[in-house]
Amino acid sequence: MRESSRRHFLTTVGISAVAVPINALLFNDVGHAQEAPKLDEGDPQAQALGYVHQSDNPEQLCKGCQLYQGEADAEWGPCVIFPGKTVNANGWCRSWVVKPG
Repeated sequence: MRESSRRHFLTTVGISAVAVPINALLFNDVGHAQEAPKLDEGDPQAQALGYVHQSDNPEQLCKGCQLYQGEADAEWGPCVIFPGKTVNANGWCRSWVVKPG
């Protein structure tokens, strides 16, 4: 179990290191982020990461993840894991990492 957690952490950090600069280019203003299409649960990347629009765990929602870039009160917002698309604020995927603070 310990090796699996370490591998998940390192994968998430690696994806984030690549996705953050891409996200900055794609979502450099709020208006652009609002126009991005909603992520489809059938999208291959979404399926690979187990993304769902509604989390089964109220403690682990996209809006509580450090990778979620949406406004606090927005229903949908950008995520660095899925550049060019928006995710449901109440969604979840395997890359979920608690937002600090």
